[in-house]
Amino acid sequence: MPTLQFKGKNIIWNHHLAVPFHTLDEVPELHYFSRKAKGISNKENPLTPNDLRLTTDNMIIEGDNLIALKALLPQYAGRIKCIYIDPPYNTGNEGWVYNDKVNSPLINEWIGKEVGVDDLTRHDKWLCMISPRFKLLRDLLSEDGVIFISMDDNEQHRLRLILDEIFGEENFVANIMWQKKYAASNDVTGVAAMHDFIIMYQKTNKFNRNLFPRTEKQDKSYKNDDGDGRGLWRSDNLLVKTFSANSVFPIINPNTGKVYTPPKGSSWRGSKDTIEQWLNENRIFFGKDGKGAPQLKRYLTEVQQGVVPNTWWNFEYAGHNDAANKELTSILGEKKLFDTPKPTSLLKLVLQLSTDKNSIVLDSFAGSGTTMHAVMELNKEDGGNRKCIMVQMPENSEAEPDKNICKDITRERVKRAIDKYGYDSGFKYYRLGIPLDAETMLAGQLPTYQQFAKYIYYLCTGENLEAEDKINEADFYVGEYGKQAIYLVYKQDYETLTRLALNLTLAEKIKQQQTGKKRIVYAPSCFLDEEYLTDNQIEYVGIPYSLFSRNSQ
Repeated sequence: MPTLQFKGKNIIWNHHLAVPFHTLDEVPELHYFSRKAKGISNKENPLTPNDLRLTTDNMIIEGDNLIALKALLPQYAGRIKCIYIDPPYNTGNEGWVYNDKVNSPLINEWIGKEVGVDDLTRHDKWLCMISPRFKLLRDLLSEDGVIFISMDDNEQHRLRLILDEIFGEENFVANIMWQKKYAASNDVTGVAAMHDFIIMYQKTNKFNRNLFPRTEKQDKSYKNDDGDGRGLWRSDNLLVKTFSANSVFPIINPNTGKVYTPPKGSSWRGSKDTIEQWLNENRIFFGKDGKGAPQLKRYLTEVQQGVVPNTWWNFEYAGHNDAANKELTSILGEKKLFDTPKPTSLLKLVLQLSTDKNSIVLDSFAGSGTTMHAVMELNKEDGGNRKCIMVQMPENSEAEPDKNICKDITRERVKRAIDKYGYDSGFKYYRLGIPLDAETMLAGQLPTYQQFAKYIYYLCTGENLEAEDKINEADFYVGEYGKQAIYLVYKQDYETLTRLALNLTLAEKIKQQQTGKKRIVYAPSCFLDEEYLTDNQIEYVGIPYSLFSRNSQ
């Protein structure tokens, strides 16, 4: 398969592996949820810590999305059903800055510099930025998951080549064209761009697309009802253009006696026996006055209960940029916060095409927060329980050093939408914390037991720890995986940690708790010999050094 070569590719192609895992730290004062969801009906009834724990799995994460995606792996690898991202289009006028800390002199020259239209390496920089993110996004997708990427003509052709290489060209699904404008601007000097692309790739062939819901307009013609319990119907042509000799015969109108036969080259929709059955079942219609040509009654209950998606998404049902700006202004009260926000109607189509009612949805370029808004709106419409994770950088600027896009726009938009539209939902707010690496731990910066336990479980098994509630810090127990039981001898206190070890007393206790399983014990040190460990099916992994050498294998 042909591949795309660009400056820096050999440096960044596996950079995602070198990105350290980080903690995701809750910011409780920025959590928010509908009071309706918890039965809280007035502002005088304060929220309790228990309320905050129980409300929702929706997450808003503030920070660099490359690091955030890596931080999500221990909990969400292989679990995300739908990913939608709206990355920089690389027009040269967006003001985005390359900031990935790759260990390379070439890349170091790029860091912190705005990528402008006159930058001769702007396409290389964009590809170096987006590629490691796609590697992690693919790891997060479920086997039946799908990713959607909004893009315009600046990079869509290069984007397709990179996606072919990372996802496999056989997993390309569609290149959807979204009509983002309803009218061309009069001041355009060239050819007016009226559409964007939404490029769609599946992770594997296990993905199955949904039908779009039928609209009122599509059902409008089903307005007749005979009162026989078969429901609404419309008249349909009883003739078909495909000729069949067995379906050419006379039909007599029982009201007038007039005989009808198919024109030359066509035939009736059914055989003689079928037509006779339809006549007996009163499924043949002879016009309102009973004196017309025969027609078939097409019942609404018999038509496909959905619409086959296509690659042309008209603004009339998908929305457009102007509508998205007005929607955002109506919620936040500020005009033109983003140049090209996406309307919730567009994201709802993405969700309807790809998710079920319990899917997890991810947007790692969250912007104005449209994706979580659309998830909540669709859940309200169909009673779903979809969860949404959004990642957005603060993106402070010299002009507005106190402005935090994630907190002040992304979060605020979703918060106000919950109140404005009565969503029975909420979210928790997170910031990227410390890196989970040996250097950080030895410097005394330590994760919580829960954070570290989920991390080592993922490193040990490559799977997510679903039974988080069974983590038992008092017994150093993390969880099970097949015929293995995993333990973490650890405390979030540096002085205590230096004194902890896998000793005989702890080993005997672990033996009593888990019988018939291999025990993998992560601990700062071990006072037991190899013979004892082997005889008792215990594998010791040292933290921090052995843990991270194990991770790098």
